[in-house]
Amino acid sequence: MLYALKIAARYLTASKAQTALLVLGVAVGVFIFIFMSALIGGLAEFILSRTVGDLSHVTIAAEDPDPAILIHPDGHVLAVIERGRARTASLSEAATFIPLIETVPGVIAVSPQITGAGFLARGAQVAQVSVTGLEPGRESDILDLDGYMTQGSVRLGSGLVVLGETLAEDMSLRLGQTVRLQSSTGESAVLTLGGLYDTGNGLIDASSIYVSLSTARTLFALPQGVTRIEIKLRDLNEADAAALRIAALTGLDAEPWTEGAEQLLEALDAQAQTGIFLKSFALITIVIGVASALLLSTYRRRPEIGIMRAMGAGRGFVVFVFVTQGALVGLMGGVTGAALGYLALLPFPSREEFEVGTLPMDITQGSYGLAITLTVIGAILASILPARAAARVDPVTAIGQ
Repeated sequence: MLYALKIAARYLTASKAQTALLVLGVAVGVFIFIFMSALIGGLAEFILSRTVGDLSHVTIAAEDPDPAILIHPDGHVLAVIERGRARTASLSEAATFIPLIETVPGVIAVSPQITGAGFLARGAQVAQVSVTGLEPGRESDILDLDGYMTQGSVRLGSGLVVLGETLAEDMSLRLGQTVRLQSSTGESAVLTLGGLYDTGNGLIDASSIYVSLSTARTLFALPQGVTRIEIKLRDLNEADAAALRIAALTGLDAEPWTEGAEQLLEALDAQAQTGIFLKSFALITIVIGVASALLLSTYRRRPEIGIMRAMGAGRGFVVFVFVTQGALVGLMGGVTGAALGYLALLPFPSREEFEVGTLPMDITQGSYGLAITLTVIGAILASILPARAAARVDPVTAIGQ
């Protein structure tokens, strides 16, 4: 076997220019494979971070109470009273559940909230808004409000409100001014504008406002409990499993972000399949290049192969020589292409620093080891046909040529 390896190495070094071009061709294919892996993977991470990164990965929401039904003794329904319109549904035992949820592996933040609708008024200007009450100190646990702040402070104290710049501009509001907020339950409060944020999402910036949990309790007449618990995970792809654990631990209905996000998941799956096709084409190119080069090498070395066969070398030995030659080409090209790919991806920002308008290349998803492994395997498979052709060379005919 060692002798066969020496022969394979000698064949490669006998024509250095040809070998260099062959290795370069393989390296380009590997480079494309790695580049596409980093691009497709980085794009998926970027899309998820922009669409799901600032959302709850698992949500526990209070169920609206069932309406009261008045039934006449003869069995006829007299009236249905919609109690859900009169008061807000709540998770009354939220304080008990939060410490349990925080123990679930992968959970990095838990945010108890009170949510509802309301009207924000300043003078004659009135805007319908979505109100979220957050616990002070947990303002940025789910939506990174602190990172989106443009003016003021994210800290939500009693009597303070934080809203989007779009809404502030629509209502001509500035920091320190007071506004009146009336909830859907009819309660109202006078609040001071303590901060402005800009997420870049027009819907959020124009309609979502944030107050402290104590202020929300007053507005929605909810002296205890919360309306929802939002949970953030270290890995949002583990949302389904985490939701099952949380539901089993608390007995509450925990909903992962993947429910209702079928279109997004289908788009990401289609994108991943596109990446697989493109990377497969790169591997096919490598296989074709190695196979054609080795077929040419086999034809040129027919006299040498005939001499080896005449000296007693079996067909298995000849096959091994050319398969080894293909494996060496695949290994050298794979390592070279992986190194070039890594160096080319170094200037791109990390996934935590992705910015709109730039290529979201993720250097960690280059699949370097996979690229080298598949390249070597592909080169070996590509060398089998030339190797078998070499093994079938008739010694007498080959030497006579």
